[in-house]
Amino acid sequence: MNELIQTLTQTWGPTSYEEGIRGVIMRELDSLHMDCRVDALGNLIYCIPASGKPKLLVSAHMDQIGIIITHVDKDGFLRFGAVGGLDPYKVLGHRFVFANGTLGVAAVESKEHKTLEHLTLDKLFLDIGAVSKDDALLHVAVGDFAVYAGDCVQVGNRVTSAALDDRIGCYVLIEALKAAVGKKLNYETYAMFSVQEEIGIKGAKVGAWGIQPDLAIALDVTAWGDTPESYVLDISLGKGPAIKVKDAGMVATPAIRDLLIEAAKNHGIPFQLEVLQGGTTDAAAIQTIANGVPTGVISIPDRYVHSASEMVDIGDVEDCIKLLVAVLLK
Repeated sequence: MNELIQTLTQTWGPTSYEEGIRGVIMRELDSLHMDCRVDALGNLIYCIPASGKPKLLVSAHMDQIGIIITHVDKDGFLRFGAVGGLDPYKVLGHRFVFANGTLGVAAVESKEHKTLEHLTLDKLFLDIGAVSKDDALLHVAVGDFAVYAGDCVQVGNRVTSAALDDRIGCYVLIEALKAAVGKKLNYETYAMFSVQEEIGIKGAKVGAWGIQPDLAIALDVTAWGDTPESYVLDISLGKGPAIKVKDAGMVATPAIRDLLIEAAKNHGIPFQLEVLQGGTTDAAAIQTIANGVPTGVISIPDRYVHSASEMVDIGDVEDCIKLLVAVLLK
């Protein structure tokens, strides 16, 4: 098991509480001695200067989806809402962990069997083992956040874990920076580990405004189409990075899409083309700042996105790193 991937996925960090994962990344990159700053919203931004070269922004988001407690009943059961896109069928039966280590199990109202046919989050509750409201309030409070408690495990040549969205994108960016520092670059490179992506790509908009890049690439996961009766989507694990054509929030700038395709072909890197009907990435925010930024996306195929057991292929991850490095280096 890759130790850094394990650390990145197991560090607690829902939207707006990214300081823990930001610390992990800063410690990992400290030895590279890059210019570094944290903006007012919490984006972590590195710069590798290249005088006279166009400014390239590469963004991967640090936050993970989660839940927020909305009510504690008299028996100590917790009601909750979503922080990010949560499918109640993926939530049911899974454990969540709070910042203080308190664990809870997501369970469902069971009086009406029809509940499971059209399950919604308001039919679920969190059981933290409390015996009363007062007991529960010793451990949690209304407004507290929790995230999936999902171990990071290697399964064959694949990794399954909670929070691979988008800690695996952070991993790709970290490893690409390690390969690029000290080399001749095609671009003055800005690496942004962004915040608040899961609630409306807010961090990327703020960070990009501060950088004013000439072009940009987002790193994120995408859905899959290679399991039984899955989405009609031409994306499979093990077939390389997915170069985005379009998602629900943006059309990738053709010139950047073609730049990525050309880099992949020139370096013998397998790739797929991504047309995603739902969801979007930091790219949608970056593309429309100021006078507009030509923007593309490198996506990591990820089964079971927004669940406690997402899954990516190690070979795809390695090829994503190679593709980004190919773009960065002369």
